[in-house]
Amino acid sequence: MPDISRIPRRTFGGLVGGGAVTAVAGPAAAASPAAAQGKAERPFRARTGSRPGRRPNFLFILGDDLGWADLSSYGAPHIRTPNLDRLAAQGVRFTDAYSGSATCSPTRFSLYTGRYPGRTRGGLAEPIGSRTQGLDPNHPTLASLLKRAGYATALIGKWHCGWLPDYSPTKSGWDEFFGNFGGALEYFSKLGQLGDYDLYEGDAAYKDLRYYTTVLTERAVDYVGRHHEGPWLLNLNFTTPHWPWLTEDDEETAARIAAKIRAGNVLGGLQHTDGGSVEKYREMVENLDASIGEVLTALRRSGQEENTVVVFASDNGGERFSYQWPLSGGKSELLEGGIRVPTVLRWPAAVDGRQVSHEPVYSPDWTATLLELGGARPDPAYPLDGQSLAGYLLRGERLPERDLFWRVRGNRALRRGDWKYYQDANGRDHLYDLAADAREQADLAADRPALLAELKSAWERINGTLLPYSAT
Repeated sequence: MPDISRIPRRTFGGLVGGGAVTAVAGPAAAASPAAAQGKAERPFRARTGSRPGRRPNFLFILGDDLGWADLSSYGAPHIRTPNLDRLAAQGVRFTDAYSGSATCSPTRFSLYTGRYPGRTRGGLAEPIGSRTQGLDPNHPTLASLLKRAGYATALIGKWHCGWLPDYSPTKSGWDEFFGNFGGALEYFSKLGQLGDYDLYEGDAAYKDLRYYTTVLTERAVDYVGRHHEGPWLLNLNFTTPHWPWLTEDDEETAARIAAKIRAGNVLGGLQHTDGGSVEKYREMVENLDASIGEVLTALRRSGQEENTVVVFASDNGGERFSYQWPLSGGKSELLEGGIRVPTVLRWPAAVDGRQVSHEPVYSPDWTATLLELGGARPDPAYPLDGQSLAGYLLRGERLPERDLFWRVRGNRALRRGDWKYYQDANGRDHLYDLAADAREQADLAADRPALLAELKSAWERINGTLLPYSAT
């Protein structure tokens, strides 16, 4: 294959433009793109009485380590994301949406299986870091269940649920795979967290030394623009804005990082602790937004936009340069900043735009939702932990009261309504009223001991049904 590493990105498609959007921070009050255009968001209300006659396509887009307020529609004062803001304005923006865990691979396990990561041995890794760990190919997934129901399935981008030869998207229900197996890679050389080349088409290495976000965008544009005989699922998993902190103009810096990796300093190179900045991070997020704009433009031109459910979210909270205000904490911990993530849904055929939802939802809910909308049945041998949002979105049903549960090494958390139980790395229990204190600074554990004990017991009951960490 010819060396195409130096072809400019702009050669491969124009960016979708859009006016800058000014936003004000705050969990429930973050300014929306609609508000910025003089059209205020309204509380979510289902469009009852009509439903599409055909099953929808599903385009599920994940950012990587994107913080809760890293979009201008969620409050970022310095980052402009017109395409994602427009997507939110055309659908529903969720203020209290969560990832299934606080790091990359456990959240992906929860999305792909619809279950707590601790239900599966591979989900105990936080995150997966060796070839011995992965998603059991015999476990039903969102892709395998939709495929059984007649969907074409594809995954483009970051998998991070195990390496070859034992683990792969194509072994777990996806018809097509183009992307990287690991959790991070240098954006040009494609050297990954095991120190070797990590860009594959199916199970074969694929040579392309251009900026990775560009490569993934092209593949996604091609997929949504194809003629499809029936409905399809595309999981589009960008690595942006995960470290190393590189844009398409940083080939010299990338070469130095690649040299470190080749010399054996893999983690030191990839984590890029001697680089990056708030400005560089802004460029990465805005590049991600422009890339998503290209994919959404291709979807519109294909004539499939009306009946395609588009969901955008992040796999966990933000990292070093992320903007999280007013949340505390970040990636790897179960404070709000580690698990509350920007999430938007658009489905023009069934859901009105300029809406905002404050309902607590999280990754396994989307699995259950897409399965119901696609007419696929969960496997009764592997019951889902997520709750389908279809009744809420389409029929105006109230979401049932339930607990949202998280577990990572060193932290535990459970949300019930506005109350959150949290145990820190020192084993100390905390209780927060998120409606009044999203920043988790006013610890009410001493004031409400009975409620704290009740939520702690609920956490322990769920935890008792999961695999122990010693099973890794």
